[in-house]
Amino acid sequence: MLCAISGEPPQAPVASRKSGNVFEKRLVEAYISEHGTDPVNGEDLSVDDLVELKTARVVRPRPPTLTSIPSLLSVFQNEWDALVLETYQMKQQLAQTRQELSTALYQHDAAVRVIARVTKERDEARDTLSKLSITGNGTASGTNGDAMQVDAQTVPEAIAAKVDATQQKLSSTRRKRAVPKDWATPERIETFDVTGSIPTSHRKSKALAVNDTKKLALVAGPQGTADICDLTEQEIAQSLKCSGTATDALWWNDRPVIATSTGAIEIFEGDAQIAKIRAHAGPATAVALHPCGDLLGSVGQDKSFALYDLTSSKVILHVFTDSELTTCKFHPDGHLFAVGAVSGQIQVFDVKTGANMANFDGAGSVQTLAFSENGTWLATAMKAQTTISIWDLRKSAELKVHDIGNPITNVIWDYTGQFLAAAGPGSVTVLHYAKSSKSWSEPFRKAIPASAIEWGAQAQSIVVLGTDGTVSTLGGE
Repeated sequence: MLCAISGEPPQAPVASRKSGNVFEKRLVEAYISEHGTDPVNGEDLSVDDLVELKTARVVRPRPPTLTSIPSLLSVFQNEWDALVLETYQMKQQLAQTRQELSTALYQHDAAVRVIARVTKERDEARDTLSKLSITGNGTASGTNGDAMQVDAQTVPEAIAAKVDATQQKLSSTRRKRAVPKDWATPERIETFDVTGSIPTSHRKSKALAVNDTKKLALVAGPQGTADICDLTEQEIAQSLKCSGTATDALWWNDRPVIATSTGAIEIFEGDAQIAKIRAHAGPATAVALHPCGDLLGSVGQDKSFALYDLTSSKVILHVFTDSELTTCKFHPDGHLFAVGAVSGQIQVFDVKTGANMANFDGAGSVQTLAFSENGTWLATAMKAQTTISIWDLRKSAELKVHDIGNPITNVIWDYTGQFLAAAGPGSVTVLHYAKSSKSWSEPFRKAIPASAIEWGAQAQSIVVLGTDGTVSTLGGE
């Protein structure tokens, strides 16, 4: 009878009720006090679970095999052989473990090297893409024209929260919003005529923007310059110098923002350029301001659109499509971004993730598009075509088609969503939608060759950029 812990005959033997093994009492009690379990099977064990065994107190005789020197030498040899064998097995296991560890380290090092190489190749590809020039057919030199999206993207959390807050605020009041008291009526618009004009040098320009006060008009053109026109004094108040041909323009509060043929978005304050952001490999064809006022969207001939944080002058989202893009607009609630392509497709993307949410197919290259303030309609016009298509976002279907009779270069809704103004080389036209009767009418049409238009204050006037570069104001009596 040997102790299961020491392997020696116990002086005070006890047996475990859980495993049935015999232990030296002092050894098992010490083990229980430290671990609280049976040393053999690991079950919970207390001192009360030990059964004391009674044995006769007799002198244990020496084994007969250990009574002579040859026997002792044999025992020592056996023990030595067992010890050497155990040492050999341990060394063998250590060598195997070292080999496995070495293999694992090599695989880890190889994986790190592959990741570093792929990351470097990705960065080089992005750098090369940003430096590519755009060929005459709108594709980037060295590319095959296929859609390219390197990584899944999302805007920063702070920007996403701002987009959500803007959508919640605007969408909650949009349908209940009444028409302002002093807003123009169809009868008032019927009386519109030219009340003033400002000649500029920006012939055939389509870059026109009126600021929030409706007192300043920003016009940019192919000469690489932009003029700020004072609509009250009917004169050019200031001129700005751009780095390339201006393709589109808008106001960020009181700061002019101009898109250029170099792909750069240039922001001015006073006479100085305060920021220059570049995301496109080729001309940036259009820009749009988010309803929150701090985000900017742009599209370009490199088949991509980009979103910018104007407060930090950084690109926060860059998404590639499968066609050259010509125009863009944000949804009035700010959660969607629509782009038009030369393929005739109008694509609607989620602002926070860049995911494609809806597509509308038109015939020809998309010339212009505009969201209605009702939040459900989207007006579009194709290049060199005379019709305006109105799409219902809820049904993803074409709701109405208006034939103006002249090619259309620009369309824009008023703040109430009841007037849709259209400009073209043949005329300036205003369409009116009467919600009560759900019918359309045409209260105004004037033969003014125009390339861009903007609504004035309270829709009591229309600012028109003529094809000859003249900025005209249309108003009523």
